[in-house]
Amino acid sequence: MAKAPDDPFVVAGSGGVVIGEARTNHEGRKAVLLVRGEEDTTEFVALVATMGISIVEVVEQNGFPDPRTYFGKGRLQDVADERRTAVGQHPWAKVDLVLLHTNATPRQLVNISQTLGLELWDRVRLLLALFTSHASSVEAKTQVRIAQLQSDRTVLRELVHQQTTGERAGYGGGGVTALQNVLGNIGRELTNLRKRQAKQANAQREHRRQRLRSGAFTVGLVGYTNAGKSSLFHLLSGKKVLVEDQLFSTLETTVGRMEESPRVLLADTIGFIDNIPNATLSAFKATLAEALEADLTLVLADASDSPLELERKLLTTRREVFERMYGETVDEEFPWDESLDPYHQSMIVVLTKIDQTSSEALEEAFATVAALGFPPALAISSHSSQGLEILKTAILHRLFGDQIELILLPPNDSSNDAIERIVSEVYNISMVTENSPQADGSIHMTVWVAHAALEQLKSKWSGRIDIK
Repeated sequence: MAKAPDDPFVVAGSGGVVIGEARTNHEGRKAVLLVRGEEDTTEFVALVATMGISIVEVVEQNGFPDPRTYFGKGRLQDVADERRTAVGQHPWAKVDLVLLHTNATPRQLVNISQTLGLELWDRVRLLLALFTSHASSVEAKTQVRIAQLQSDRTVLRELVHQQTTGERAGYGGGGVTALQNVLGNIGRELTNLRKRQAKQANAQREHRRQRLRSGAFTVGLVGYTNAGKSSLFHLLSGKKVLVEDQLFSTLETTVGRMEESPRVLLADTIGFIDNIPNATLSAFKATLAEALEADLTLVLADASDSPLELERKLLTTRREVFERMYGETVDEEFPWDESLDPYHQSMIVVLTKIDQTSSEALEEAFATVAALGFPPALAISSHSSQGLEILKTAILHRLFGDQIELILLPPNDSSNDAIERIVSEVYNISMVTENSPQADGSIHMTVWVAHAALEQLKSKWSGRIDIK
């Protein structure tokens, strides 16, 4: 790989991970993008722009990727020569980064970097650099560091393989190369990081158990990156979170209470993206578990996307959630059984950003959702709040069933507790939509409440509560 003479262990593309110095600010960097065939680079370019990196030129080559160098050797050498001779006002003069529109193999990364002599990112390393820039919490930084080290280790192993293959001067049969020492250090750091991550995951599981014991429900928000999860979370909870029109602006889980709903919590977490390797995704499994192990999952998708793009993103979400995170097999009927009452299904598909699309395009989006076997979708706009009340009602209906009308009776011979005490308890365990004091001293209330909580309430104040 490309490396400075005084530091033989900086792997191009690692951002200095192997020497413990991960770069987080890439604003203003210049890059060249290498693309093989006629691939759609829109999403890749958007990821690059999110980091403030400018792509000065896209270099294309037809045909299938070379398994050793991605581009053909001759074309790759042309790129290297162009960069080395670029001076003055040449667009490539300040290029210090080469991007590959692929998930490159370690062999390709090593060989390309040796030819070009520049820092090199494939799609995975671009994502890791983006994650590093956005990671703010201890949890997110731990996850990103694990993913980085796992990725860099594969490249270092390829370097070791190339160094130790065949006869090498000064390489003894029982000797250890410098890179092998680095590999050993990475292994030890990964062990420590995974222990730390296990502690964080255990803490999250304990928090979930405590919420379960308290009778609280959790609603998880999942979907492709930039689908509008954080915007909807803010709208439903009123809790301030980072809301940006950027890819992967959220890397850690944020949990907040749904407004006016003391027993409904919302979990916003990292978004999905297509073709993330298993090793990279597994580093974020603990974070995703907060949303995926919820009582109800909202699958968000951008209604302003084209039908093909919407289909791709929904399929990615379905694959990441059920195949890779849960190990389930997805077929046309999984996981939605039409024989089930729709109010007892644990998923709602939400089409977002409907203020940015036409009614005809929205109908196409509904049809796309149905064609993929998802439940009928709801449509909202976080900007205008259109459809928000319908979504809130659907969430509460899925969690609690039908609303209940309670009649709280005034004190009597069997119970002299003040009626205000019972009212306070009702507000504590349910979501109250109507509270009407009556002339006879009773109070009529309309509430969303879990069956178990209602039974406890009736048992505690037997004879004081009627259900209409």
